[in-house]
Amino acid sequence: MKNARLIRTCFVEQGWWLRAAVVACVWVFSGVLAQAKDSHDAGTQFDIRRGTNISHWLSQSDKRGEARRAWFTEKDVKYIASLGFDHIRLPADEEQLWDERGNKEKEAFELLHNAINWCKDNKLRVVVDLHILRSHHFNAKDKPLWTDPNAQERFLQLWREISAELKKYPVGLVAYELMNEPVADDAEDWNELVEKAIREIRKTEANRKIVVGSNRWQSVDTFDRLRIPQGDRNIILSFHFYTPMLITHYKASWTGVGKYTGPVNYPGQIVTDKDMEGLSEEMAQLARRNNGVYNREVFEKLIQKPLSVARKYNLPLYCGEWGALPTVPREARMLWYADVRSVLEENNIAWANWDYKGGFGIIGRDGQGDEGFIKVLIGSRAAKDR
Repeated sequence: MKNARLIRTCFVEQGWWLRAAVVACVWVFSGVLAQAKDSHDAGTQFDIRRGTNISHWLSQSDKRGEARRAWFTEKDVKYIASLGFDHIRLPADEEQLWDERGNKEKEAFELLHNAINWCKDNKLRVVVDLHILRSHHFNAKDKPLWTDPNAQERFLQLWREISAELKKYPVGLVAYELMNEPVADDAEDWNELVEKAIREIRKTEANRKIVVGSNRWQSVDTFDRLRIPQGDRNIILSFHFYTPMLITHYKASWTGVGKYTGPVNYPGQIVTDKDMEGLSEEMAQLARRNNGVYNREVFEKLIQKPLSVARKYNLPLYCGEWGALPTVPREARMLWYADVRSVLEENNIAWANWDYKGGFGIIGRDGQGDEGFIKVLIGSRAAKDR
C-alpha cells in the first residue's frame, strides 16, 4: 500500500502531464478571455489564462516602509513570468491606499504603479482587486457597506479615484475587480452596487475590463443570483473555489472547520468511517458537518451555475482564487490541485491561484519555489531559478 501511494504521488508531481495533456494542448491554442478570434492590437485585448495572487503586500498586511517594498519586487514579477503565468491578481485594501481622512497614501500608490509597470515590461497583465474596505471585510460580522449610504458613496468614490489613477494604462494591461468576496444578506444589495460602480467607471473608461464576482464569498452556489448590466461586453464574471473546506482549509486557525485535525483523504470520502473511529465527539461532529465525497466529477458539477450564467450573458469566466493549504497531506493536496486545474481549463475558465507567497503559496517558507507544486500547477521547470 505504501508503494502504491508513492507511485500516485510521483504520478502527480512528476508525470501530471499524462492526466492533463489534452487539456494543455487545447489551452495553448485558445484565448480564454478573447472576445474575437481575429487578430487585434495587444493593447486592447485582456487575454488571460493562468495567474497568481500577490497577497499580503498591499492587502491584509501591517508591513510598511522598507518591509513592504521588499515583500514584492520586480524580481518577483520576472520570476512569475518565467514560470509561464500570464497575469497577476493584485489585492489592495482601502486602508493601505487611503488614510482615514480619505487622502491617498502616496507610497502605496507608487507601489501599485510600480507593479503595473513591472508587469508591462515582463508581458504580464494585472487584475487590480479592491480587496477589503473599511466598511466591508468578507469575514466581519458588521458590514456598514450594505446599510450606510455614506459607505456606499465612499465605495464609489474609491473607484472614481482608482480609475483616475489607472486609466492611462492600456485596457489590455489592467483590469479592475470591483470588490473581493462581497457578503450581503440580500444578493440584490450587491447587484445594485455593482450597477452603480460600473456606471461610474464607464463615464471615463468605456472599454476597461471589469471583474464582477457573485455574492457571499464569490461562491459558485450563489452565482445564479448575480445580475449585471445588460449589453456590457467588457465584464469578466468571477468565482472563487475552496471546496471541500476540510481539504483546502485543513487546520486553518481562522476558520471553524480548521479545528478538525483528524485524518483527511482526497479523492473520495474526505473522512472515512474508519477515520471516524477514535475521534473525539467534537472532532466527529466537525467531520460529519463538512464531510462528503469529492473528486473531479463533483467539481465539474459544482461549476455549472457559473457556466450557465456565463452562457446567459455571453461573457468569460475567471476563478480569481483557489487553493489548499500545505497542512493537508501532500499527495491529497497535489491531486486536488491537478483535478481543479483540469476542470477549470477544460471549461475555458481563466484562473489565479491563491497565492504567490502567502500561506497557500508556491513560494515556500525558505523563500524558494516549490518545484513539485509548480509542475502540478503550471508545468514549469523554472522553480529553482528564483
